[in-house]
Amino acid sequence: AMIVSDNGTEMTSRAILEWTNRTDIAWHYIAPGKPQQNGFVESFNGRLRDECLNEEVFATLAEARAVIERWRIDYDHVRPHSAHGGLTPEAVRLNPAAVRLRNLISSAARPLPPATQIGYQPPGLS
Repeated sequence: AMIVSDNGTEMTSRAILEWTNRTDIAWHYIAPGKPQQNGFVESFNGRLRDECLNEEVFATLAEARAVIERWRIDYDHVRPHSAHGGLTPEAVRLNPAAVRLRNLISSAARPLPPATQIGYQPPGLS
């Protein structure tokens, strides 16, 4: 088990270092100025920022948690992902065969079907 992160100041706390030592989880820092070395999280963070955080003004922490949780449920359980052959991340997690399907059906091989064919209705987050 390993956690990959940039080497920003938020990742240098003594609590984090103590936790990694206590849990025997390795910590790997990407090279400075190389976000492509951690592309999955960079892509996710960009989506979260563009689709949720930049669209809202939160009055309270409770409101922020509720809005972000609605976005997360949509992202994980409702929205099809081309990286998963048009399946949701939750469908892939629940069905090990879906992982093999993902490897057989690349996003470059065919486009996603229209949303009307797969029953996807994007919920409003505001």
